Amino acid sequence: MSWIVTGGAGYIGAHVVRALADAGLTPVVLDDLSSGEASFVPEGVVFVQGSILDRELVEKALREHKADGVIHVAGFKYAGVSVQRPLHTYAQNVEGTRVILEAMEAAGVSNIVFSSSAAVFGTPDVPLVVEETAKKPASPYGESKLIGEWMLRDQAIATAESEHPLRHTSLRYFNVVGSADETVYDVSPHNLFPIVFEALLAGRTPKIFGDDYATEDGTNVRDYVHVGDIAAAHVAAAKRLAGGESIEPAYNLGSGAGLSVKQIMDAVVRVTGVDFTPEIGPRRAGDPDRIVATGELAARDLDWKMRYTVDEMVRTGWEARRAAE
Repeated sequence: MSWIVTGGAGYIGAHVVRALADAGLTPVVLDDLSSGEASFVPEGVVFVQGSILDRELVEKALREHKADGVIHVAGFKYAGVSVQRPLHTYAQNVEGTRVILEAMEAAGVSNIVFSSSAAVFGTPDVPLVVEETAKKPASPYGESKLIGEWMLRDQAIATAESEHPLRHTSLRYFNVVGSADETVYDVSPHNLFPIVFEALLAGRTPKIFGDDYATEDGTNVRDYVHVGDIAAAHVAAAKRLAGGESIEPAYNLGSGAGLSVKQIMDAVVRVTGVDFTPEIGPRRAGDPDRIVATGELAARDLDWKMRYTVDEMVRTGWEARRAAE
């Protein structure tokens, strides 16, 4: 039996694939390489190249590999860009998830771990987000992830009395950073760490997008969580689903304490030894002021914990990126 990892050639998905293999489970990667890297797929892991929008391909992969379930990481994940490309965002994230659920039902596959996002909350009006905090997404990306959660809920209700009732959970990511494998690094042109690292490697000064937010130092405050911890939570969720154990519909994979973009920049200076003062640019559309969440529910059920300091997050990400040079 196996777990299909959609987006398994991407930064987060590739870490999930390694964590599954390390736990003695069998990952199968399904990825169209629109943003993933074939080199991120470990040797010996089955790689099905194709789109999650290809209904026939998804069902074939589920059947051929006798899947226990799906870890659905694939998607268009750029909140700011989604404001300019809402239809593309909905096609990838909403229609893609619908196709996967339809293929799962046809193939008799019951378990799914869904890659959701802190973006479902928008800009919360509470200092610490919990799972039940009001959902007010501020971008098409956040909206698409919330719709994904709704689809899982509705399909579980619809199949409750069937031979293969859907069992699901949604893991809401916050800012995922660092690396747990030197061969895998964040390639996104829109995420903070790779933006900063690429600037340093090119001899440019990193830029902060907006310093007039309603935060202590004027820059965005986020939960920064290490990709290795994120991957471990996926494995724990998959095991819980496959074992028939009780599971919550959603978990916030938060740190409980936020860091500002300026604080991250300070850590980059400490770790890399490159001294710089960030340039200040305009805000990016769709970026809320602050999102910080408790991870208590995930700690209870998924062994969720913050195993890395901010300097270790920077160091592991920086070392993986430099190793690719």
